[in-house]
Amino acid sequence: MKPYGEADLLQAAEAGIRAPSLLNSQPWLFRLRAGAVEILADPARRLATADRAGWAVRIACGAATYNARLALATTGTPPDVLLHPDPDQPDLIARLAPGPRRPPTYTERDLHAVIARRYSNRSPFWPNPVPSEVRVRLIEAARSESAWLDMLVGMTALTGFAEIAQSADRVLRRDVHYQSEMIGWTRVDAASDGVPVTAGGPLPEPQDLLPQRSFGDHRRAPGRDFEPEPLIAILGAAGDRQIDQIIAGQALQKVLLTAADAGLATSMISQPIEVPAARDQLRRSLGRSGPPQIALRIGFGSPGRPTPRRDVEDVIID
Repeated sequence: MKPYGEADLLQAAEAGIRAPSLLNSQPWLFRLRAGAVEILADPARRLATADRAGWAVRIACGAATYNARLALATTGTPPDVLLHPDPDQPDLIARLAPGPRRPPTYTERDLHAVIARRYSNRSPFWPNPVPSEVRVRLIEAARSESAWLDMLVGMTALTGFAEIAQSADRVLRRDVHYQSEMIGWTRVDAASDGVPVTAGGPLPEPQDLLPQRSFGDHRRAPGRDFEPEPLIAILGAAGDRQIDQIIAGQALQKVLLTAADAGLATSMISQPIEVPAARDQLRRSLGRSGPPQIALRIGFGSPGRPTPRRDVEDVIID
């Protein structure tokens, strides 16, 4: 196959850096060589307390891989993707090399077009329900990437999830190192990483159904619910090996882009994944054998603000 040109590889890396990551830590690097692009985990950006095992790094790098795949597909040469291609390089997440030429599909074009418009919206969503046909599209987006997406239907399921999530959040908040790490990634200036206070939602209130991280200082009227009945979806993979987490990251990004293409807002809830006991409780409540990898809040909402990204030149290595 004809190698990718330098401009194509740079476009893939530029798409990759728009992926989501825990606390916007951006734990990825890109190596452009031999007409292919490699996505690597950056161990220096793993969150020492919140991500001791590297789960969040692999999810983020999987999402970056999916964005890079889309960018290369729009060139007319979709990549052949190898995950963990070299056992001697544990930080090497994926290698994208030229595959057979073909025109990009409508879906690839549409999803690539919304990469820059996909970002976490931490504000309350409107009460408008997500149409059933859009829910089906989101479930199929996960399935097409070898993952699963379960929508929580009814207040019983939602309340059960909320109890698990709130319990996990209390465990995390008792950890002073965890709290310090969160504060360390909250930005009040024009930093190129972390979560700006302007990107945070209103401060949590005791009556809130779901836990929220306090990135900002905006208060709402006392006693007012954040969201009375949000749409929550849980995404998971077949297993919990490192490669399963990379697969889940790719599926996550396809779901998020599909939601953005449908005009939906999204944000992620990771507390019940970060606490092992809560994660297993959530798995059992869903009747799944494979563990959940992330929870999503999905709905219609006012336009939010994207979080910043480092310059692409800062994440390209030799």
